[in-house]
Amino acid sequence: MPNDTATSSRQPVLPQPVLPLTDTALDEIAARLAAGATVIGVGESTRFSRETFGVRDQLFRRLVRDHGFRALALQDGAGAAAALDAYVAGGEGTAASALAGAWRPWRTEETAGALEWIRAFNREHADDPVRIIGVKPVQAAPADYDAVLEHVRAVAPERLAQLTAHLEPIRTAHTLDEHVQRARGVHPGRPFAEHARDALALVESLPGAGGEALARMRLILEFHDRSVAGRGTFAGEAEVGADLVTDFQRRTGLRTVYWDGIAHTSATDTAFGLAPEQGAQATTGSLLRKRYGGQYVSAAIGFHHGDLGVAVVPAPGADLVDAELGGTDLPAHWLDLRQDAVRRRWDGPAKARVISGVYTVERDAVEHLAVDSLAEAFDLLIHIREVSPVHWLA
Repeated sequence: MPNDTATSSRQPVLPQPVLPLTDTALDEIAARLAAGATVIGVGESTRFSRETFGVRDQLFRRLVRDHGFRALALQDGAGAAAALDAYVAGGEGTAASALAGAWRPWRTEETAGALEWIRAFNREHADDPVRIIGVKPVQAAPADYDAVLEHVRAVAPERLAQLTAHLEPIRTAHTLDEHVQRARGVHPGRPFAEHARDALALVESLPGAGGEALARMRLILEFHDRSVAGRGTFAGEAEVGADLVTDFQRRTGLRTVYWDGIAHTSATDTAFGLAPEQGAQATTGSLLRKRYGGQYVSAAIGFHHGDLGVAVVPAPGADLVDAELGGTDLPAHWLDLRQDAVRRRWDGPAKARVISGVYTVERDAVEHLAVDSLAEAFDLLIHIREVSPVHWLA
């Protein structure tokens, strides 16, 4: 994806947040989210919108500054999150360099701006800092492929070309997820997990097999086996994410904000319009609700239409809650579904738009999630009228 603004390696020029809601509204939403909450899931219906990210970022800042939240859980591997945590703790480099190994949707100038804010907060609150964690275990990174190739180059150079033929196509998944490659018609053909399995067999067959190179190759296979394409389902590894958040929160006692897509932060099981045959699936948020009860609070940020850079998204279909929420010309508005009158008006089975990396306008009618109860899935709804694209880092 193209980047709109090149950033300096030393002093990045970060875009100002886009705030379709007033400061007063953001203050009130943050206060309502924080009341009695231990973990707050703040989900977006898309990862490509500057406005939805801006609102989520501003809510997080208020939750930290005004309500004592001190941890941010992200959909990423533990290793990538550790690099972000080190940066906001005062580590070397820039926000952009810290994001270099992060999951691709996080590699934006908007995320860099959020990290810069956390770093500045931690500098002023060294005895009470904000921590960052991932909701996935340690995952393979591009450096793992390089290490395996170097090992084979050293011990069996005659097998290097064969190994390269397996690893080079599949390492592209760290730039563009395999299932997204399939959706966009740029996938090379053979499933990446099969390539990884053959590469592992090759490394295992070499003299003196074992050690670091073999461990890295196993991590690479695990990465592809556990991907959306490898599992053959859009349902995430909900239990893994919930365990990581729960274990960290209970070990540290830190009140935690969880950033992810609404299909993951929903406090109830969800079904996907792209895969109706799979039925409703547990989410990280639904498991957190079972563990924390009302102390897990779920907020959803959606939108009506706009240009996301990856696609120009039209007005939602009439059967989506986004269409009903968009029945106003306000740039943004919000609802607290825990209020009796609001719940009576809005609760019931609902479909909400989800714009993922595989979105196409032609499939717009099925790009959604479905829940049995809107008010059980989300405590607060934030709706933005029109959105624009995030700024990708160089």
